[in-house]
Amino acid sequence: MAITPQFPLGTVLFPSMVLPLHIFEPRYRTMIEDVNAGDGVFGVVLIERGNEVGGDDQRTGFGTLARVVEAEQFSDGRWAVITVGIERFRVDRWLPDDPYPRAEITPWPDTSAGSDVHGRYERVVAKFRRCMALAAESGLNVGTLPDTFDDVELGCMQMSAMAPVTSLDKQRLLGAPGPAERIELLDELLSDATELIEVRLTDS
Repeated sequence: MAITPQFPLGTVLFPSMVLPLHIFEPRYRTMIEDVNAGDGVFGVVLIERGNEVGGDDQRTGFGTLARVVEAEQFSDGRWAVITVGIERFRVDRWLPDDPYPRAEITPWPDTSAGSDVHGRYERVVAKFRRCMALAAESGLNVGTLPDTFDDVELGCMQMSAMAPVTSLDKQRLLGAPGPAERIELLDELLSDATELIEVRLTDS
């Protein structure tokens, strides 16, 4: 168990994924200064209800540790920070938000993928590529897809991060016990997203 600074956001961070941040609120400026002076690590948790600015938010009970890989402070005190997700964690206890959110956390590693997921995984990759092609056709900015999804664990995280689903659905994907369960949930969510996009394309 460790006490770690926390940054509640309306965004879900997945392990191995990059998250750029623009930090302007005074308490988080203080946080990033402390983080940079320490081990460069803080937690990212999803705000279920409330706003990113000003507090009074309701936070999820698990998230992803982020490591700062680039940080630049502007003359007015704001920060531009590039982070990468390291590993999942569970929140054991929230501490007072003084001077910024902190929590006692425990690492939460994925369960093993197993050897029987590859067939299902390849089908989900194909479904993901079709869904993202339709999303791009509908006008959604889907970004640049990886050329390959050879690694099951990494591929599941990449697809979870990029899939055109809600933040709460992404949180469900992050909270899946491991790749096998994440594949099943991705399959379900991608089917729903594809169906919705197809309806929009038909109506347009």
